[in-house]
Amino acid sequence: MTGADGGEGVKVADWLAALDRRAELRGKAGLTRRLHPRPAADGMTDLAGNDYLGLATHPEVIGAASAALSAYGLGATGSRLVRGSTDAHQALEDELAQWLGTDRSLVFSSGYLANLGALRALVQPRTLLVSDAHNHASLIDGCRISGAETVVTAHADVTAVAAALAVAPGRPAVVVTESVFSVDGDLAPLAQLHAVARRHGALLLVDDAHALGVTGPAGAGAVAAAGLAGEPDVVVTATLSKALGGAGGVVAGPAEFVRHLVETGRTFIFDTALPPAVAAGVHAALRLARAGDDLRTELAERVALAVDRLRAAGLTVSAPDAAVISVTAPGPEAATTWAADCRDRGVAVGCFRPPSTPDSRSRLRLTVSAGVSRPAFERALDVIVECAP
Repeated sequence: MTGADGGEGVKVADWLAALDRRAELRGKAGLTRRLHPRPAADGMTDLAGNDYLGLATHPEVIGAASAALSAYGLGATGSRLVRGSTDAHQALEDELAQWLGTDRSLVFSSGYLANLGALRALVQPRTLLVSDAHNHASLIDGCRISGAETVVTAHADVTAVAAALAVAPGRPAVVVTESVFSVDGDLAPLAQLHAVARRHGALLLVDDAHALGVTGPAGAGAVAAAGLAGEPDVVVTATLSKALGGAGGVVAGPAEFVRHLVETGRTFIFDTALPPAVAAGVHAALRLARAGDDLRTELAERVALAVDRLRAAGLTVSAPDAAVISVTAPGPEAATTWAADCRDRGVAVGCFRPPSTPDSRSRLRLTVSAGVSRPAFERALDVIVECAP
């Protein structure tokens, strides 16, 4: 790479210099991103993480994970089809399917890989994917990797989805959406989308990540709340790292589709399995979430309180349908400074800027958690208001 003539070295130097120039441009645009490692107990009030029900540190969850860690060791030691499938994975998948009202479920090592795998498995020759403009990056990447033609429709626009399907009669098609959108926290019109998809013979893929555990009967999510649980033309994906406080992802749906994933899904077949200790901990969290109506009530009360208080302070706040609240910032630099000022005062908030946002707006993203004490939560709202640009 660095020969005597310096030729290859010059090319590498040019490449690294180009990366520096791109970083400089991002900095000027207020789009620099940095890691902020935290100790185990940093004393911050967390309105940035996704532990909606406060289950990540619940004693029953820690106990189940610890027992499995002692029994199985640190990792799964292989992919699911080699040595990575354990009793802990099977038990989790069985109860996830029961909770979601589907034939079967399949656990992946992350929600991102679950979405990539599900979309690729849904695509056959000539498939059309109809994707909401506000979909998460994992769904966008899944559409791209699938190789299928993708039409991006205006956000939550059922008429636009119907029009996209109408111009492709006879083609296999999949409508792709989140349930609760990850940036602004609004809910997709799932029942209407399903009706349009069914009328055109299309399937519906719903990423239920931000609704699972938070909404629906016994916390079963927005798909269940819309009356679509177990429908044969609906596939549900979710991460296990939000309301369930762990890690991993799940795809749930008809048994035939899950079998297809097991036999052909590259992000399942060629990936090391979720550690058994995590699977066991998530399973314990799932049982707590199913019985956690009191936690969901508390969560809803806190969301309403936050929206009222932030709007009363003159801030532009989204109308959340779960536990994600978006607060508009004047621009990316203002959002970065706002979040940093909150952090300096002991409050962690999300800072979303382009290209992580589906539009040109920057915002703080607040994720409400029932695991934060009520006094700390109310103080955090005061800090956000006081630090506002």
